Amino acid sequence: METLADGAPPVGGARIAPATPPFAPEIQARLDAVMRGRPPLTLFTTMARDARLFHKFFDAGLLDRGHLTLRQREIVIDRVTALCGSAYEWGVHVTAFAAHARLDDAQVRSLAIGTADDACWSDAERRLIRLCDELHVRCTVGDALWATLRADVGSDAAMIELLMLAGFYRTVSYLTNALRLPLEADAARFPSSDAARADQG
Repeated sequence: METLADGAPPVGGARIAPATPPFAPEIQARLDAVMRGRPPLTLFTTMARDARLFHKFFDAGLLDRGHLTLRQREIVIDRVTALCGSAYEWGVHVTAFAAHARLDDAQVRSLAIGTADDACWSDAERRLIRLCDELHVRCTVGDALWATLRADVGSDAAMIELLMLAGFYRTVSYLTNALRLPLEADAARFPSSDAARADQG
């Protein structure tokens, strides 16, 4: 399979400069709650240029404890951001959550440049990846995949959350790509398709 995204950093720098401190108290409080002592991400400080948009963005997040497991959530986020070519958001999530979600190196690489048929996945996880792939291409989900996924996740609420999660991270990908955000210095980088082929022998 061809590389879903080349992972190259944006050319020419960000299109809109991020806001700089001091931030409004309510914005600073939300940044502190999310970042827990680390410097805020460029995406967040760019959104902080406008308080209304900043709060709308944060209110739409789905990183709380919901109807999905952490592993299910991160498989969807990593696949959607890879399909959209968002090296920025993919790298942030892999760095922050891959280990906690018990995604190993082969699985992280598969989410970026592989397929649902890669040997590293369970059948249920393959269906999550196929969900992302179908939504990306068709903006809907076929009946057969819907039925099996519904059995996997166990509730209608979880199905709605899957759709919301995939849609939100497509929006995030639009933002990071179109704003041409520079990659975070400590974030993971997309694997190359050449390296993946070498690993497979």
